[in-house]
Amino acid sequence: MSQQYSVSTAPVINVTVTSSVTSFASEKRFPKDLTVAALKGKLELVTGAACTTMIIDVYNKEDVVVCRLDNNDALIGSYPIDDGMRLHVTDKGGKQMEFEDVSKVQKYEMADDEYAKRSDTVRAFKENMKLGRFKELSPEEQKQKDEEKARLEHEEAEKVKSITVGSRCEVRITGQPTKRGTVRYVGLADFKPGYWVGVQYDEPMGKHNGTVGGKQYFQCPDKYGAFAKPQQVTVGDFPEFSIDDDMDEL
Repeated sequence: MSQQYSVSTAPVINVTVTSSVTSFASEKRFPKDLTVAALKGKLELVTGAACTTMIIDVYNKEDVVVCRLDNNDALIGSYPIDDGMRLHVTDKGGKQMEFEDVSKVQKYEMADDEYAKRSDTVRAFKENMKLGRFKELSPEEQKQKDEEKARLEHEEAEKVKSITVGSRCEVRITGQPTKRGTVRYVGLADFKPGYWVGVQYDEPMGKHNGTVGGKQYFQCPDKYGAFAKPQQVTVGDFPEFSIDDDMDEL
């Protein structure tokens, strides 16, 4: 008598959810017999993105897009989604939640010289205890630190030479989805030391319109602009993400 075998898969999938609306990620479990339309309803509660303007892309563990959930009537189990993958929600309406839009929050800023005079701050504690950047280094340690700083600055300056305004690029920042766009600015900036690359993303996944701290570095639609370090930017023939192209690689 022959023995029969059957193969079954788990009825739910465990995924990470990120979005263009919020800056945090969350771990979620969804049943595979859930329709894409019903999934959008659940993701609206998680991310704040509107169902009517929501786009859901599926990223594998290598952070590469494998498909887009583009059929509201289809079951999510009919798509190649496995445990550990990431669902990234983009709100094409450009919505941003109130508590995520820090531009609406009035900030209190203290001048550096005034802050340095206070004795009840974290900076004062670290300075008194010789911690962090206030730690006293030996001549050899200081020499190694200076040499490492010079090496990194040289590498950054060399990298900048290969990045030109108008080039297509891909931006990879740890903990964030891979983004594509066009280089709009290359050079030094007032907001932080070192070289910076201003990018206009293909989708509203940025933080501004090219203006930071009241200074305009380049122009682009709001929420399409962002700055990245040169080491995070790769210039090349990067077309906008296409689901058809991604499916060809499966």
